[in-house]
Amino acid sequence: MAVPSTVVEIGFDVSGLGGPFFLLDDPVAGVLDNTDYLLAGTLFYDVSEFVRQVSVRRGKSRQLDKFTAGIASIEFNNNDRTFDPEYAGSPYFGQIIPKRTIKVSTGGSAVFYGVVDDWNLSYNLSGLSTAGADCTDGFTLLAQRALSAHTATSELTGARINSVLDRSEVNWPADLRSIDTGSELLQADEVDDGTNALEYLQLVNNSEPGHMFIGKDGSFNFKDRTVAAISDGQVVFADDGSGINFSDINVVYGSELLYNYVQIERLNGGTAIAQDADSISTYGQQALIQSGLLLNTDTDAEALADYLVSQYSEPEYRFETLAVQLEALTSAEQIKVLGLEINDVCQIKFTPNGVGTPINKYAVIIKIEHDMQPLQHRVVFGFETLDYASLVLDDLEFGILNVNQLGL
Repeated sequence: MAVPSTVVEIGFDVSGLGGPFFLLDDPVAGVLDNTDYLLAGTLFYDVSEFVRQVSVRRGKSRQLDKFTAGIASIEFNNNDRTFDPEYAGSPYFGQIIPKRTIKVSTGGSAVFYGVVDDWNLSYNLSGLSTAGADCTDGFTLLAQRALSAHTATSELTGARINSVLDRSEVNWPADLRSIDTGSELLQADEVDDGTNALEYLQLVNNSEPGHMFIGKDGSFNFKDRTVAAISDGQVVFADDGSGINFSDINVVYGSELLYNYVQIERLNGGTAIAQDADSISTYGQQALIQSGLLLNTDTDAEALADYLVSQYSEPEYRFETLAVQLEALTSAEQIKVLGLEINDVCQIKFTPNGVGTPINKYAVIIKIEHDMQPLQHRVVFGFETLDYASLVLDDLEFGILNVNQLGL
């Protein structure tokens, strides 16, 4: 199959491009559907014809890490100085500046939405010139917001996140959110003046703990700690022809996420400790200590400590990353791959070197990377295991008693 087409669009302020603009009640410039007259303000311009390559990195490498800002690097052909901010002959003169909104899509599916932080111009005396746009997603904007002093209301994690996003200092659009209710009731803590908005939101997320990230469409996402989705009908990656084929796969088995002693220190409260004696006897003590969490009661802290020990007291056998080449897939398979998002559940089937029985596991996506070239498009997924997932009623995989543990 062919590489699906990639579209890159930049939001330019057309009022700075000189018009002509739509004028209400004007007999010529006020006619609707008139393509010669634009509405003033920011409009997205398709600049795909100049794109040489695109790379996108979103997510995190390990389950207990924080999600950081997604990044995109886009290289444009700049031989005619279209993206040179000093060239008055550019159709976008005066618009090649930092903080312009940019979005990337492939095959009609969103891949990245963020802002341009830096423009990097490279001129070669041979005549090849390029312009590079270094971009980050909405986490960067949240990291630049400071909260005013206030006392929060005791509420569930999802409600607390919405409360922060609603504040005038943040003012995150309501239509760009996907917020789960959450499992933890948080205390009515006092937020100091000048508290970094992103750091506070990450503290709320750690108190769950869940998945908090910026979506590929620019939306703010919070997913609680329950299994992300019903396993039946999930995308299957397989090396035996029963699912989407992959080109590379990496497996880790070790103690990077082995914690058999968990200590939870609650803000304005006590300390809860949970441990697995058998695991400590076998592997030695591996401690996870989290402090300042916003849990409402000491009982909640004890339950969270128990939950974390149940999740991490044994070494983890995990499909760390899996790569696919889109040009090697059918159109239907490309659509499935491009439709995947962080926190989606996948099934992975793999028989190393064709030896022995297949390894068959479910996993949650925690990282997505794209490398787009003119003739190839490589997508890499990173995962966390679902070997110790909580029970999900009526689920074909996670609803089996004596296999999946009850959620806490």
